[in-house]
Amino acid sequence: MSVPAVSPPGFPPRPAFVERPLQPWSGWTALVGLVAGIVVPIPLVALLGRALAGTPFSWGGMIPLLAASAAILVPVVSFVCLFGLVAIAPNEARVFSLFGDYKGTARRSGFWWVNPFYTKKAISLRIRNFETGSSRTPEVKDAAGKVVEQQGRTHGRPSKVNDRNGNPVEISAVVVWRVVDTAEASFEVQDYEDFVAVQSEAALRSLATRYPYDSEDHETSLRGSTDEICRQLRADIQERLERAGVEVIEARISHLAYAPEIAAAMLQRQQAAAVVAARAKIVDGAVGMVQMALTHLERDGVVQLDDERKAAMVSNLLVVLCSDRHAQPVVNTGTIYS
Repeated sequence: MSVPAVSPPGFPPRPAFVERPLQPWSGWTALVGLVAGIVVPIPLVALLGRALAGTPFSWGGMIPLLAASAAILVPVVSFVCLFGLVAIAPNEARVFSLFGDYKGTARRSGFWWVNPFYTKKAISLRIRNFETGSSRTPEVKDAAGKVVEQQGRTHGRPSKVNDRNGNPVEISAVVVWRVVDTAEASFEVQDYEDFVAVQSEAALRSLATRYPYDSEDHETSLRGSTDEICRQLRADIQERLERAGVEVIEARISHLAYAPEIAAAMLQRQQAAAVVAARAKIVDGAVGMVQMALTHLERDGVVQLDDERKAAMVSNLLVVLCSDRHAQPVVNTGTIYS
């Protein structure tokens, strides 16, 4: 769906480009006709030239002269029309324009013929992916003009950005996308591939600043809510690429870590949080076990304990259960009061 174009103040409204289908003619039929238009008139021109040789000028002789001119013009026109032949590969489209006027897009693969004066721009409809932080490398040619290295992209480098809490983090994402509207991709943006890369990087940075790296109270975070963050990232990128005729199929975070300068401190904090959480779990279990032991002793009438001895028993059990080392048993040979 096309987004209405917005014109600068003081300028007339600019129409939005919407893809229009264009059905070209069969290329094989056109090729046969154009080859015949080049080859067949050649002997006719020779015969007419021989017939007109040495013939004095007369108005009646203009007819063979016009026929000879037409026989010469037809091969020239046929040769020019050969430039209208175009081959379209599967999952590829051709955008046709005539002297700056958009005429349509052909998506059907095959061998076709169009107006030879059309400007033909090939756009791939295949699914593509890239990692944020990567850059495009141009193709390399040798002295003879032969391509020795194809155009490609470098490996992505994580982007350094501060999360919502101000902690510097390194983050990168993999974006899977494809072109769905060739008219918008051709005429709304200068370079739609570079536009996708830059806007995806900007959307990722904006997303990282809205959420914390980690959260302890079940709040949405970059590390703890991966699926939700990825869905939000895809929606943010799609919103930015709406005018480029591009559909974002998937966006996934591929790298997420604290920046090196705070990684050690954050690791210590995570370890401390893990130790506190483990201790809390141990204490919670120990209290339950002590309560269960006291309940069983009172219910079965094994021993009667006053409040002071209950407190001492609770203290001893908690020390044994919560200690990180094995307890050393001490056997009391006297009474519990001495």
